[in-house]
Amino acid sequence: MTYYAKIRELTKTISPTLVDFGLPRDPARTPTQASSNFITNKEQGDWAENLVFRSINETSKNFIAVKYGKSDDLVAGEDGFDTFYQDFQEELDTIGKRPDLLIFRKEDFRKDLGFDLSQIPHHKITEYVKMAIAGIEVRSSAFLIDKYEEAMQVRTEKFSQIALQARDVILAEFQEELNHPSRQGYIDLLQSITPKTLSVTDFRVPSWSSSERLSELKDYFRTLKGAIKQIQKRDYLSITPKVEDIKVVYKWIETFNVPHFYFQVFFDKVYGISFEQILSIISDSNNEGVNFSVERDTKNQNKTTIKINSKSGIPIASKVEEPIHKSVRKEMDRGRLLFYVTFKGGTAYLDVDNLINILDIDSNEF
Repeated sequence: MTYYAKIRELTKTISPTLVDFGLPRDPARTPTQASSNFITNKEQGDWAENLVFRSINETSKNFIAVKYGKSDDLVAGEDGFDTFYQDFQEELDTIGKRPDLLIFRKEDFRKDLGFDLSQIPHHKITEYVKMAIAGIEVRSSAFLIDKYEEAMQVRTEKFSQIALQARDVILAEFQEELNHPSRQGYIDLLQSITPKTLSVTDFRVPSWSSSERLSELKDYFRTLKGAIKQIQKRDYLSITPKVEDIKVVYKWIETFNVPHFYFQVFFDKVYGISFEQILSIISDSNNEGVNFSVERDTKNQNKTTIKINSKSGIPIASKVEEPIHKSVRKEMDRGRLLFYVTFKGGTAYLDVDNLINILDIDSNEF
């Protein structure tokens, strides 16, 4: 069975309410104006891509990373951007979404095309791209994942303690109020709350205010509810393929039959996961709320995004040295100024064993 055939079979196991592969992708609106935050995020993404690109080429003797993803220095609002963006949309519908990097065996690498294919029309390199052993989509996140996880553990412990203390005070000090027939249901609710059930408990805070005691009791319920809401927030950093991206990645795999991977770059580590594993995770509804969540991304035009726990992947680099960063001034039309951050340098120390494992390369071959 070919790689594409395996992926095609997996797509059939995914609920169409999550990703409907039978429907065409939604048309995208051309952005009209860039922001400082957008350009900073783009610069960070470019840095992350370059970090992985350099780390592979500086480490491997027999494999070469080549830049491939459609990219341009133009941003919304500059001359030529509309044409670039429409060409990009047409390419998505023709061959799918190019991954940022391609990995070739050294003997297959074409020196005449060099290390950057991003500006070459797709029809001129179709057969060459099919020779790649992997396509890598590089994502970046402005977090230190180790410190984030430590902070999330502290948060969970803190609000668990607040919630359980509020539960205990209510049961110990407000029995008379709760024993009233109209309020006895709250006793069952409170008794069902344990450290294990905090993550799934939900209730409406009562609106009692007809006496001082009931108002005080209401405040304890509000404290309990607030603590539970904090506990139930997503507590992991994620690899975040948008639903529409899953469709165009699948289209690219259909076109080229090359294995596809996501690498998530943090400022202290890099995690990798195969597209095949992503599909396997989201095809099992029992994984929702555990290994992945589905959210509307307010930072990206409210597009539906699948957020997969980064720890579902494997560490590709167990250490990253942070880049140098500096502020840049950019003058747009009508004298509008944008100030953003650029990134340069940094090093990712590859975990070679994990890298060759995820790419399914023989250790002697790498």
